[in-house]
Amino acid sequence: MRKNVLSMFAVFGLAFTLLAGCSGGGNNPDPEPNTSGNQQDTTNETPSAPEKVKIMFHTHGTEAQYNWQETISAFEEAYPNIDVELVTLSEKGDTTEATQKLDLAAASGEQLDVLMFSDPASYAQRVGLGMVASIDSFIEEEGYTVAEDYKVDTLMEGKYYALPGKFNPWYVLLNKDHLDEAGLSVPTDWTWDEFMEYAKALTQGEGASKRYGTYFHGPQSGGWMEFLRLAMANRAENTDFLLEDGSSNLDDPMFRRTLELRLKMEREDQSSTPYADMLSQKLHYRTQFFNESASMILIGSWMNSELGGTEQYPLNFNVAVAPYPKNEASDEIGYTPVTTDFMAVAEKSEHKKEAYQFIRWYTTEGLSKYGRNIPSWNNVSEGDLETIVDSILSETLKPENVDKESLIHVLSQSKSGKMIPPVTYQAEVYKALNEQYELLILGSQDLNATIENMKAAVQEIIDNNS
Repeated sequence: MRKNVLSMFAVFGLAFTLLAGCSGGGNNPDPEPNTSGNQQDTTNETPSAPEKVKIMFHTHGTEAQYNWQETISAFEEAYPNIDVELVTLSEKGDTTEATQKLDLAAASGEQLDVLMFSDPASYAQRVGLGMVASIDSFIEEEGYTVAEDYKVDTLMEGKYYALPGKFNPWYVLLNKDHLDEAGLSVPTDWTWDEFMEYAKALTQGEGASKRYGTYFHGPQSGGWMEFLRLAMANRAENTDFLLEDGSSNLDDPMFRRTLELRLKMEREDQSSTPYADMLSQKLHYRTQFFNESASMILIGSWMNSELGGTEQYPLNFNVAVAPYPKNEASDEIGYTPVTTDFMAVAEKSEHKKEAYQFIRWYTTEGLSKYGRNIPSWNNVSEGDLETIVDSILSETLKPENVDKESLIHVLSQSKSGKMIPPVTYQAEVYKALNEQYELLILGSQDLNATIENMKAAVQEIIDNNS
């Protein structure tokens, strides 16, 4: 096993004190009858109820995205000795903002019990910082195997620190009205070359009112790194910047192809929103799509709960869904990046057992019955998929504007390549790649220099943490 060095990301000098979590109470056997005359008569006392505890749940997810009120109420009914207090870290569901606020909460000594991370790097880094507790003992006590119970295996260097929540394959959202105007059909199986052709055909206008064929929401600030491995993700293995043994994967020709694709679409075709505009104007993918500034967006299927429009992002057109593009027409369809929520227990929690009970219930029964996302839990059959989709869309303002057939087609065939367990210094790798990409896309260095600089920077990080 590699020896991992803690990330240099020091959160205001955090010092995490390891506290042993405990829960009070329990049922006691009936006492012996009073025979001495000197003892208090306890013959008619009832067993004591479990001590009621309150756990704090910090999340990036909004009510509109996750249906927390109904979900938490159902959990508290099933576990009457546990109260869950929700702490929403971003009102707009921004994961970067949420992570920053979570770190501030930890630094200020707030009560932390259940933590929700949206990406492997954030999860791995905070495991390395000592913020997250191992849940191996709870899993062993319950007697199940994570890799068999869930579609996503969250194993990290031989231990489990989280259970996977939603199963969110990435797909392409399409403004169907724009497709109809351009005489384009909804793709059911396509390649990156065809994606680029669609983007060119859908681009219209000039200047501030220009409508782009597509909008890429990353990379930015070391996050949204899926947009730097577009061509790497459509296969069964070696889908990330690091290989399973921790070595660099940047010599992969599909990594170079991704950079070439991004350059061509922005510089030559001018069919994607400029990266500089994304940064300077602080653009967001929801606004770009629902305001019809971009006809297609590549994004995760957490958007299912918003496809029919919400009060914040109303829908005034018809929406369809296409699968993640393939590299070659002969490639197997369905491979796509898959995101999940890493549901974890805080190391400093004084109620680790209750926190674990919540994440186990939520990632199984809770998400299946009350959530607004497709669960990672394997006990949800494919036959239930349409019912879940109907339930999700029914909560939107205009479910009739969503091409449900195209959505179910994509969700039913989507599958994840082998996920590489994140390393604790993954955020450093992401930051280095992001910095070099900006130099490329903003015109400060060419493609060859960018790739060589990326390889050197990542290798140095690997060496420093070996």
